[in-house]
Amino acid sequence: MMPLMFANVGEENIIKKVGGNPETKKHLENLGFVAGAGVIIISEIGGNIIVNIKESRVAISREMAQKIMV
Repeated sequence: MMPLMFANVGEENIIKKVGGNPETKKHLENLGFVAGAGVIIISEIGGNIIVNIKESRVAISREMAQKIMV
């Protein structure tokens, strides 16, 4: 397992665990970051990461990406 921010651009990964405090965890789950979901990093811009998850593009910060384990 590794944080999402260390995954390669364009490579599909499966989310194993979502960490953080309950509020952060709930926010990420609402965006579709749940265990078992597939996620692809599209690009990294200015410290933020753009990902494809559940057929949507979502931008998250590096801090959020560190809480998502793939």
